[in-house]
Amino acid sequence: MMQNNPIEEKLDLADNLLKKGKYSEAIVLLENINEMYPKEEPVLLRLAWASWDNGDQERSIEYWEILLDIELARKVFTGFAYDELVRIYKQEGQVKNLVALCEKAAQVQPEDIGLLEELGKAYLLSGQSDKACDTFRKLTSLENDNPAFYCRLGEALMAEGKTDAAEEAYRQAGQIDPDEADRYLFQAADLHLREGHFEAAKRLLEKCLEIAPSNSLYHCSMGDILIALKQLDEAFAAYETACFHNRLHAAAYFNRLGNSLMKADYFDSAVKAFETALSFDASIPCRQNLDRALRASGHSEKTSKEGRKRP
Repeated sequence: MMQNNPIEEKLDLADNLLKKGKYSEAIVLLENINEMYPKEEPVLLRLAWASWDNGDQERSIEYWEILLDIELARKVFTGFAYDELVRIYKQEGQVKNLVALCEKAAQVQPEDIGLLEELGKAYLLSGQSDKACDTFRKLTSLENDNPAFYCRLGEALMAEGKTDAAEEAYRQAGQIDPDEADRYLFQAADLHLREGHFEAAKRLLEKCLEIAPSNSLYHCSMGDILIALKQLDEAFAAYETACFHNRLHAAAYFNRLGNSLMKADYFDSAVKAFETALSFDASIPCRQNLDRALRASGHSEKTSKEGRKRP
């Protein structure tokens, strides 16, 4: 450990240089200290940050990896360098490096719940859904009363194309936490919707509404699914029901409906939705959306009505 005052003075000098943004000068000084004390974490930490701020990301990562090895060698894993590397790899889109990092940490600490969860998420991000399934299955065996891990498993199973097993995982989460059962089913419905499984998404949302019939979010989502199924009248009805249960947000709901219709290229219907939103609240910032819908539908802004009667 560093004990002599000259070294501490050099660290103080490096900190002052860093505060002034003189990263290159600070790095030279810190590297000099690091040559004398190669395992001194405060020095490595400063070098990692200074290198990053100086634009040398590769060198910064090298220092973080040195710190990671020091952390992994301890009986009690602190994870500071690990957390920073996870953040960097995600930020920079370095998925391959992220997976390698998470695998390395999980091998050293195989029963660490947090490390296993991060590993499973990394596998999902990299498209390795089979390995993600294995990882989240292990987590459900380690903590079989944690609904979040069954949701993670359901997400991985859905990515694997095992939709029935995925739904079962979300139902298991609901059995563990029955007060939130509809929320877990909603997550499964949302995954179906993203994958284009519209009928399956509709079926699960119907179950959500059986449990929580006044949840406006569920009605809006049902409307989005009905748009995908080309059932526009039913979609408007679903959104009107959402407004019935939460009148205060009616304008926002119809603005959302308009955006959903625009994405599906139903421009005339989108005009109707945006005009209805403005009839509820003229101050809602969807005028540009309405103008865009009018142009897309082949009408000019002048053809827009002042507002439709509220449903």
